[in-house]
Amino acid sequence: MLHDRLRRLLPLDPVRLRNVARLRASYGRAVRSGGRAVEVAGGPMSLSVEPTTSCNLRCPECPSGLRAFTRPTGMLEVGLLERVLEEAGRTLVYVNLYHQGEPTLHPEFAGLVAACKRHRVYVSTSTNAHFLTKERAEALVESGLDRLIVAVDGLTQETYAAYRKGGRLDRVLEGTARVVEAKRRAGGKGPHVVWQFLAVGPNEHEVPQLAAAARRAGANEWVVKTAQIEHPHDDHPLLTHDPRLRRYDRAPDGTWRLRNPLANRCWRMWQGAVVTWDGRVVPCCFDKDAHHVVGRVGEERFGEIWHGEAYAAFRRTLFADRTHVPMCVNCSEGTRVYA
Repeated sequence: MLHDRLRRLLPLDPVRLRNVARLRASYGRAVRSGGRAVEVAGGPMSLSVEPTTSCNLRCPECPSGLRAFTRPTGMLEVGLLERVLEEAGRTLVYVNLYHQGEPTLHPEFAGLVAACKRHRVYVSTSTNAHFLTKERAEALVESGLDRLIVAVDGLTQETYAAYRKGGRLDRVLEGTARVVEAKRRAGGKGPHVVWQFLAVGPNEHEVPQLAAAARRAGANEWVVKTAQIEHPHDDHPLLTHDPRLRRYDRAPDGTWRLRNPLANRCWRMWQGAVVTWDGRVVPCCFDKDAHHVVGRVGEERFGEIWHGEAYAAFRRTLFADRTHVPMCVNCSEGTRVYA
């Protein structure tokens, strides 16, 4: 894990370090002014860029899995990503090639990673690992991908499929093994492989077995993540019995509430943004259906969007009352997400 942490620091040259300091300073001014001074000094230090909204699975709390999007499904053009990187890449430290959908369905996914690496940024993605063939695993290793999060939400087919509807655990294990083998053949070069276990009711009893299973699979790291549940309630099948493995508590009135003070401020609005596959810029990864579009790549330069009035207006809104922004009500910012 130490090696991965050091890799995250490599992009931090003097220009990017100064940018991070400027972002922190301008966010501090916004907090002290109560949201009156929301001007952002500097460019984004991170972006989530969506390769596709397509997915092979039917996960019950995911709009992609539920086929519930009101926005279209499609694939990111490499040229669009290159444009974003040309316009914003000098301040970027981290690019996550994931928002919604299954990234490895993109036929040029390795090319997307390589485009990011040409701008000397740390690159991660998250996958259900069903499409990690030998050739794709080798391409990922060669692309320069820094971090590969593999969703392993159960240690038996029954518990895995309780959340990953339509998925097969054997394909996840095979995909992991192919990446680990491709790294071995490349002399250890390749992504830091993280097994991520989403703790839900059907699989919570397997949490103590996760470390041993991840070691056997050759993962570099393993984490237990609590589940985001849109409408938690008594007897919800995904709520865990162990309170340490969930984000919600039952209130005296019988409702289930997120453990989050929901302060009227948000650092995410200063440090980064999300770009959907078709170039819409939205302010947060919780805006899964892109309801809060603040601009569009190609219609304006990224810097004009980042510093534009639409973005500033949204930042001011959060300082007024976040409870009136639906995507913020279930936000994990300020909540312990990993158990």
